[in-house]
Amino acid sequence: MLQHLPVLPLLIPLLAGVLMLMPPIAGTLQRQRVFGTLAALLQLLATITLLWQVNQHGPIVYAMGEWQPPFGIVLVADRLATLMSVLTALLLLCVQLFSCAGEDQKGKFLHPLLMFQALGIQGAFLTGDLFNLFVFFEVLLIASYALLIHGGGPQKTLANVHYVTLNLAGSALFLFALGIMYGTFGTLNMADMQLRAAHIVKSDVQLAESGAMLLLVVFGLKSAMMPLHFWMPKAYSVAPAPVAALFAIMTKVGIYSLWRVHSTIFGDGAGELANIAQPWLWPLAWLTIVIGIIATLASKTLRELTANMVIVSVGSLLLMVTLNTREATASALYYLIHSTLATALMFLVAGLIVSQRGKAEDRFVQARPVAQPALLGLLFMLAALALIGMPPISGFIGKALMLKAALASHQAGWIWPPILLASLAALLMLARSGSTLFWRTRGENAGEVKVHPAQLTAVCLLVITLPLMVVFAGWITEYTQAAAQDMTRSLSVPLRIPGDTDA
Repeated sequence: MLQHLPVLPLLIPLLAGVLMLMPPIAGTLQRQRVFGTLAALLQLLATITLLWQVNQHGPIVYAMGEWQPPFGIVLVADRLATLMSVLTALLLLCVQLFSCAGEDQKGKFLHPLLMFQALGIQGAFLTGDLFNLFVFFEVLLIASYALLIHGGGPQKTLANVHYVTLNLAGSALFLFALGIMYGTFGTLNMADMQLRAAHIVKSDVQLAESGAMLLLVVFGLKSAMMPLHFWMPKAYSVAPAPVAALFAIMTKVGIYSLWRVHSTIFGDGAGELANIAQPWLWPLAWLTIVIGIIATLASKTLRELTANMVIVSVGSLLLMVTLNTREATASALYYLIHSTLATALMFLVAGLIVSQRGKAEDRFVQARPVAQPALLGLLFMLAALALIGMPPISGFIGKALMLKAALASHQAGWIWPPILLASLAALLMLARSGSTLFWRTRGENAGEVKVHPAQLTAVCLLVITLPLMVVFAGWITEYTQAAAQDMTRSLSVPLRIPGDTDA
């Protein structure tokens, strides 16, 4: 069973999604809820087991149909991929629980779509082949198109049109880039491409550069990098709360892909192709944070504010990608975990506020009070502290690690100001939004909507992870440093292939 661990994070949501579309599970919503929650829990257990195995025994390559790389389809489970896989599984479980409180009554097929979305995200993290990365991108995007429109409404429809149009354009560019890459490298296996990068014939170097820059555009679009970010705030701010929470990790797929391609294939050992994206990433990362700060200060709703803070976190991570040192990568991984959990938490809290605040929803205007001000106020405060990066929440450690990495690389003058200004902007806006949502009230709350136990369980799971990241900060930082070291050694090191006696 252990030899098949790398494929389980994909197989579980695939089978669960298909089975939930068929009788008898498709017959009642209650069966879908129970089955979906059990599948999400099983996926989380499988990913944690995979992470433990990889951390103890090293990276694993899973060759589909026993076709060995670079010819067959392979899954690569190393420390970075399994870390992202566990994070995805945890988010899926929380979102699944939250959806069981009534969100799934607003439209059909929510639970199967969540599974297919998780399938695409897990596949993007675990694949070892660029073409299969494109395939899993399409899987997660197709599911996200339907999830974004869940519940209907003109705002969601308009946001979905923009979202679909831009991502279809990105998919077309991705295909062009893959054609160029295959023509110059003769393979799309990422480990094999890394071995060949330094030996590309001179006549093909410029062609390979164009393919690499096309991939930068594609991954920049997926990660909401400036100037390709404008689709994201609107889409995330109108999406249902559990959908937006799961979307919190989608921008990280773009960051992860940048690491895999531009820090590994086109890394220091790529000869003439080495670090070709660095001159572009520096200004784009910096401007992404600046645009995110401005948009944060101009936000009119809590969900829009949270979406704009996702852009700020993307810019911070891009700065660490640009530094491309072991310390920068390790600190970025810690901060990536924190920012994903914190933004997902705030999206869920915003969903609770919307359900209790009437027509005002989460807009920063005077309105009737929420039905449970003490509970929602406490949850909002914890999520706000996490997003700001205030001690003792894990965001403080993540930002401190990034600042330390910048200092060690002698780039503090470029990196410290935007990160610190982003924290200040978050502090100002979250303080303003909290005072407006919970203090600027009039009349009495006439609604009977209360926080459902399933919703509270999902939110509390995310809340608990933030102090746990502080308690286990030593182990997590050791793990992220080891993951960063794996990336510098690259995918070209010998990996274990289950069932291969010669490995």
